[in-house]
Amino acid sequence: MMRSVKAAGLDEDLDKSGPFTVFAPSEMAFGKLGPGELAELLKPENRILLTILLQKHMVEGKINFKDFVDGEQLKTIGGKTLDVKVSNGIVTVNGATIQARDKDAYNGVVHSLDRVLA
Repeated sequence: MMRSVKAAGLDEDLDKSGPFTVFAPSEMAFGKLGPGELAELLKPENRILLTILLQKHMVEGKINFKDFVDGEQLKTIGGKTLDVKVSNGIVTVNGATIQARDKDAYNGVVHSLDRVLA
């Protein structure tokens, strides 16, 4: 995720403001993309597409795992809505399951997802 954040130029924006909650797809999640899709997104000419994709994974404010509420809707910094489901200690965001959670960051928190949000 960090490589793609830098390629999109979002690293500087994230350093300046916050806090944010970032739903970071795991390496395995990126591996589920179509063949060559990530490499294509990382090309400089596709920076806008990559930025749009990554903005779907970030919301303003710091939300720890224990604070997610079933049925909650979160607004991404890109203006999309994420639907949160909580059931038996499992949290999903738009159908993606949070795996690793509550990794503190300089200006927020990061939760790892099992897939890339569309």
